[in-house]
Amino acid sequence: MSNVKRAVLPEKLDSSVANNEAQRTNVGVRIPSPEPSLEADPAFCGRIAEELGFESIWYPDHPILPVSTTANYRHLGAKGSAHRWDRDSSVPTDGSIPDVYAHFPDPLISLATASAATTRLMLGTGIILVPERNPLLLAKEVATLDRLSGGRLLLGVGTGWIREETEIMGGDPDHRWGQTREAILAMKELWTNEPAEFHGRFYDFPLVRSNPKPLSDPYPPVLIGGETQRAFERIVEWGDGWLPWSLTPQGVAEGRRKLETLASDAGRDPAAITTTVYGILPRRELVRSFFDAGADRVVVRRETTVNGESEMAADLERIAEEVLR
Repeated sequence: MSNVKRAVLPEKLDSSVANNEAQRTNVGVRIPSPEPSLEADPAFCGRIAEELGFESIWYPDHPILPVSTTANYRHLGAKGSAHRWDRDSSVPTDGSIPDVYAHFPDPLISLATASAATTRLMLGTGIILVPERNPLLLAKEVATLDRLSGGRLLLGVGTGWIREETEIMGGDPDHRWGQTREAILAMKELWTNEPAEFHGRFYDFPLVRSNPKPLSDPYPPVLIGGETQRAFERIVEWGDGWLPWSLTPQGVAEGRRKLETLASDAGRDPAAITTTVYGILPRRELVRSFFDAGADRVVVRRETTVNGESEMAADLERIAEEVLR
């Protein structure tokens, strides 16, 4: 790979200086997509991303893709949205789910692999489908990865949008956000208490011991997606950050104002709730516009299908040249 200039990364994310030039180096990249396979080892991707100056790498989550589903692929976003897949000819135009969704590697294993080859790169789930996982197991996996990586995990969470997938994996699609809330609260108990117990509608367990504990204090930040009033209420109640992915810069600015008002009303410091804009096109001016709108971190998505690690490295270098230089 050719020599590249490297951005200087801040030690920690500081949400109070979103428009500061140093903050603009908080640019992450989503690795899998659009190629439907593990075309490059996550350790290789992580090492290259860190060398190029990316602040974080992100892996999505779909354990399975049902062959028969009523779900309509809705990730195109509204017309004019900053999040558009229509520039990728591999995406079906009839609403069917792209084949890549059947080939996502496990995000936690992928990020663990990347953590072993890096030292400062943040490791994000974008997103992990909480209703499809047992919180006792997920708490153990998250804590182990966070500790082994030196406290570098960013836990982006969501509920999924393919009803059949949620059902097959044991989730309750009609109450998936209630289930997710309880799972996160249960995991927080496991991460911060020894022993820990939880008694809720969806999850109920007596005193248990669960170790290791996360290295992050008190646990990895929980980032929640969504753009509705209810989503903002969830973030203020049990989240640490906002993870919007289908809004324009104006929409992010407006959402950030609503979130700050709710946080202040609830007695939370608005500056302690971060904003990570997820999955946008890798365009320099677009990235800057989201930072201007109040984002603390911007995660770009890859557009080019690659075949092998050399092409992956070239693709990441091209993106870095566009958004980091």
